[in-house]
Amino acid sequence: MTLGNLLSAETILPEMQATERYAAIAELVDLLVTHRQIDGPDRDTVLAALRAREETMSTGIGFGIAIPHASSDRVTKVVAAFGRSTKGIEFESLDNALVKFVVLFVVPKDQFQTHLRTLAAIAKFLNDRNVRERLGTAPTAADVLAVFEKSQTA
Repeated sequence: MTLGNLLSAETILPEMQATERYAAIAELVDLLVTHRQIDGPDRDTVLAALRAREETMSTGIGFGIAIPHASSDRVTKVVAAFGRSTKGIEFESLDNALVKFVVLFVVPKDQFQTHLRTLAAIAKFLNDRNVRERLGTAPTAADVLAVFEKSQTA
């Protein structure tokens, strides 16, 4: 599985509206609900799992990147969404910088190895300055997806 396989143009927001982390997480979860990656009635449960994880420690890892993630029994496969903010989102990141790129994913409960591999692959991919520059200048969701599709396997 590549990182590009986790996303589709429909699950990419080229410009997020949120300005703080919990609103950003909700914005991406709502996108997943809209595109039937998460069932509507499960929205609040999934959101609560993401919020609980976020409250243990911010998933803002630095370099303008946040990777909110959680496991949930409400999904049967890994689901993911990507959002970009040119204004920046306050995420209480480790380096205190505003977040420009948010990759949110939810893994089925009890798939710990999948969870770790997915998190590591996203962090490694976004650690590349050239990738961040390409993501920052990609004009459309399809262009953002093309950057992810060139990624290594997850």
